[in-house]
Amino acid sequence: MAEVLIRKTDYDYQQLKPAFFEIVEKLAGDKIKSGQRVLIKPNLLSFATPEDAILTHPLVIKAAVEYVLEKGARPQVSDSPAIGSFERIVKMNKINVALKGLDVICSPFKNTVMLDIGKPYGKIEIARDAAEANVIINLPKLKTHTQMLLTLAVKNMFGCVVGFKKSQWHMRAGTDTDAFARLLIAIHQAVKPTVSILDGVLALEGEGPGKGGKPRHIGVLMGSADSFALDMAVCQMLGVSYKRAPILKNALDKGMLPLCEVKGALPRVRNFELPLSSGLIWGPRFLHNFMRRHTMAMPVCDDELCKMCSQCWTLCPAKAIENLAEKIEFDYKRCIRCYCCIEVCPYGALHARETIGGKITRRLMESFS
Repeated sequence: MAEVLIRKTDYDYQQLKPAFFEIVEKLAGDKIKSGQRVLIKPNLLSFATPEDAILTHPLVIKAAVEYVLEKGARPQVSDSPAIGSFERIVKMNKINVALKGLDVICSPFKNTVMLDIGKPYGKIEIARDAAEANVIINLPKLKTHTQMLLTLAVKNMFGCVVGFKKSQWHMRAGTDTDAFARLLIAIHQAVKPTVSILDGVLALEGEGPGKGGKPRHIGVLMGSADSFALDMAVCQMLGVSYKRAPILKNALDKGMLPLCEVKGALPRVRNFELPLSSGLIWGPRFLHNFMRRHTMAMPVCDDELCKMCSQCWTLCPAKAIENLAEKIEFDYKRCIRCYCCIEVCPYGALHARETIGGKITRRLMESFS
C-alpha cells in the first residue's frame, strides 16, 4: 500500500519547513545516510519568478537542502531546463537567495550515461548525476500540461534527459501521445526517485506548463515514495479521471498503478482549468493518429506578444515553425502537437486553439459522460 501524505502550508518558511521535514522524514528518513550523494531534482523549466508558479518554489528547494544537510548527506540541486541558462533561471527564481550560505552544489546536468530503459526505446542518455546518486528527492510542481494534461511526479524525471535530447525524444514519439507517455514512464522507472514531494502551494492551471498558464493557490505539499500514487492523489484532488491523464492511463494499462492510502486532509479543488487539447482521443486505436491531427488543438501565435526571440522555432522537434522575419508561421502537417513551443515561450505569446473537429469531439464526449 503506497502512502501519500498531505500537509496544508504556505510559502511562510516557518510553516513550510516543518511540513516538508515531516513528510520526507516519514517517507524516506531511513534511506538518507550520512555521506551519501543526494540529488534534489526540482522543476526548473525556464525563466520565471516564484510568483509565476512555473518552477518549484525556492523555499521548497531550501527545505530539501536543509533536511539533507541535517542528515549529514551531500545535497546537489540540478535540472536541465528546456530553455535558457541554468544559472539565470536560478537567479530569476531566487533559488540563489534561498540557498545562500548552505553547503550545496547547485549546477545543471551536463555529463550523461547510457541507460537501457527497455523496449522499444533501448538505451537512452540520462544525466550521470541522476544515474549515480545514492538518493533522489523529486520536487515536481503542480501544473497543467498541454500535451500530458498534468505534469507531476512521474513526468518531472524527464528533466534527467539533458538539453536538446528531449526534443529528439518528442520527435520519436511523434503525434502519439500514448507513446510519449510510455517513454516518460520508462525514464521514470530507470531513474526512480526515492521520494517525491510536490509543490502544490501555488499551482498552475490553464495552458501550462509555461507562461500560458495561470497561477492558482491550493496550499498543500504532497509526498509519496511512489510517484504514481502521488500523481493519482493529485488527480483525485482535482476531480480528474486517471484515464484522462496519459501517463496514468498507460500505467494503468500496464498494471503499474498501486493501491494507495491518502493520509492528511486532501482538498477538493473545484473547477481547476485544464488544457483544451487533452483527452480528445478515443475509439479504435487505428483511428488515434487521425484524431490527433484533426481534433487536437493547434499551437497559434499572438503576433502582438511575440518578440521573435527564436526559442520556439529553435526547439521545435518537428521543425514545423518558420521564421518569416516579422512573424512566425506553423506547418500543421509537420506539427506533432507536442506543444513544446507553448511550453518554452518566455512571453506567453503562444497558445493552443481548439479545432472544429476538437469542439465536435469534446461535445460528443461530454454528451456520453
